[in-house]
This record gives sequence, structure tokens and C-alpha cells, in this order.
Amino acid sequence: MLYHLLFPLSKYISGFNLFKYITFRTAYATVTAMLISFLFGSVFIRLLQRYQMRESIRKDGPQTHLVKEGTPTMGGLLVLVSIIVPTLLWADLTNRYILLIIGVTVWMGALGFMDDFLKVKMGQRKGLVARKKFIGQLVLGLLFGAYLYFYPPDSNFDTATGIPFFKSYYFEFDWFYIPFVALVITGASNAVNLTDGLDGLAIGLVGICALTFAGLCYITGRVDFSSYLDIRYLKGAGELTIYCGALAGACLGFLWFNSNPAKVFMGDTGALALGGALGAVALLVKKEMLLVIMGGVFVMEALSVIIQVLYFKATGKRVFKMAPLHHHFELSGWKEQQVVVRFWIIGIIFALVAFSTLKIR
Repeated sequence: MLYHLLFPLSKYISGFNLFKYITFRTAYATVTAMLISFLFGSVFIRLLQRYQMRESIRKDGPQTHLVKEGTPTMGGLLVLVSIIVPTLLWADLTNRYILLIIGVTVWMGALGFMDDFLKVKMGQRKGLVARKKFIGQLVLGLLFGAYLYFYPPDSNFDTATGIPFFKSYYFEFDWFYIPFVALVITGASNAVNLTDGLDGLAIGLVGICALTFAGLCYITGRVDFSSYLDIRYLKGAGELTIYCGALAGACLGFLWFNSNPAKVFMGDTGALALGGALGAVALLVKKEMLLVIMGGVFVMEALSVIIQVLYFKATGKRVFKMAPLHHHFELSGWKEQQVVVRFWIIGIIFALVAFSTLKIR
């Protein structure tokens, strides 16, 4: 909005030429997102308390978590507002990449909201049943994949994806691209949702991924940088840098209230939306395989659940003391803050490895 209102004035006042630059708008989108979280966080938490939007803690989980019973949840609404408002303010709203990523964020946020609402207000402890939640994710993934397949946002956008550490090798999905997109969206949203079990854990890791993607989007959208690094140039994709900046700012702002001891949880409203958004950004800049690396902690968490379930069904025994993986380390004697910070450190390492693949090829 500000881009459309103020940049045209640059022909009269040269200072407004700043709005042409993605770096300038990304910086202020990030700051705007943080300010929204900081300024409205306390008010929002009080509203959640007033309307009895409180978390119910699983009795079969770690006993140390029982003290969190009654903590306000659905804080993901604050995260979503902190992402979408700055994006609308600072991004080019005629850019198809921006419209697509906003659409994915809103859809997944609405799906998560329905799940949270059923749990906290309707008394349905399981919320939206797994089948219906999966259908919602799958439908979005198939629609998103079909749009990218039939109406690609750029002439360089195709159904092939690069393989990390290899410069000249690509994996061509062809007709399987649409279900592949659905798999990425569904997998990413569920992986973040599974990770959201400790104060600050998921939101911090999403922030790390958002900062990494901001750099990747900027490079992908610049013909000179992408040519130098010999990666695919996608005209207009650089605008996603602004969204990623807003996402990173929203994560930092929410972390102020979500750090241990958390004053608010983001719930499925935030976790599903953020996971889906990461998957969508990876697809839009053709960095799907890199998402597996930079989101390595999310992959570990999801795999721990899959391994635990399959092994228990086959043998009646458990591989981990409890899944997802962060609970295993809690029950092994790590304090919650130790698990969170150490997983953040691992997440940063994964992000650096992912970014380094641009040169190590």
C-alpha cells in the first residue's frame, strides 16, 4: 500500500525513490511486524484471557508441563496480523508471488483457527479431527500446485527443482509436480505444528528459516546475483523478501511473549500457518530441497513421531522416551530452556549449511 502510494511521488520528491528498493521495504516491514507484536501483544493476551481462550495440557505429557494449564492460546492470530499487515503496507500488491503467499498464509491460518476454536471453545479436546485437517491441507496444496503448474508466475518457473550441492543436476517432477506441492505444504505445516511443544521453540526456528529465506528470495529475484551464483533467476520473486522480513519480525515480536515461561501459545492457528508459509516460499523460489536442510530440526521432530509410531505398532516398544523429539530430551533430564536453545543452535547450523550450498556446488 505504501509502495503504491508513495513510490509514484518519487518523480516529484526524490526521497520517495527509497520505496523502489526491496532492502529498504524489507527492513521496515520487519520493524513494523515487531512493533505490532510489541504494541498489541499485551492487549491481545488480555483479550484471550477474557474470552477464555486457554490451553489444555495433555495429562500423558511431561509432568513439568502441567503448570502451563490455562495459558492463553491462539496467539497465532497476533502472529498472522503481524505478518500480513506489514506485507500489505510495504510490498508490491500487484506481484503474484506476494498474492500467492498471502493466500497460503490466510488459508492455513483459518484451518488452524478452526482446530483451536473447537478445542478451547467447543470442548472438543482433539479439535479438528486429523482427517479433516489433512483434507484442508491437501486441498490447499493441490490448488496451489495446480496454479503453479498451469499459471507459473514467471517464464523461468518450471516443474524441476535443484538438488543441493550440485550445480547442473535437477529433478524433474513433470506431471507429479502438483502432488509434490501438496506434499511440501502438508509436510511443512505438520512438521512445524509437531515442533510447537515448548515455549519459544517453534517460533524461534521459524524466525531462523525466515531470515534465511529472505536472503534466498532476494538473490533469486536479482538477475546479477542469481547469475553470479548460477541459480535460477525468477523475475519478481525478490518481493518475497519483504514477506520473509515481516515473518522474521513477527516471530521475534511474538517470542517476547512466548519465551519461557510463556504468557501465550500460538496454537495451531500460528503453527499450521507458519509451516505452510515456509513450504510455500520454498516452492515459489524453487528451493524445495533446501527447505529440508534449513528446516532440519522440523524434519527431525516429524521423523521422530513417524519412527515412534511405526516401531511401536511393529514391536510394542518405543525408540524414544516420548515423541516428538523435544520431549525425549526433556525426559532425559534436559531443562526446557536447554532443549529450546540447543535446538535453536542446531537450527542456525542447518540454516548456514543450506545457505552455503549456493557456493558449495
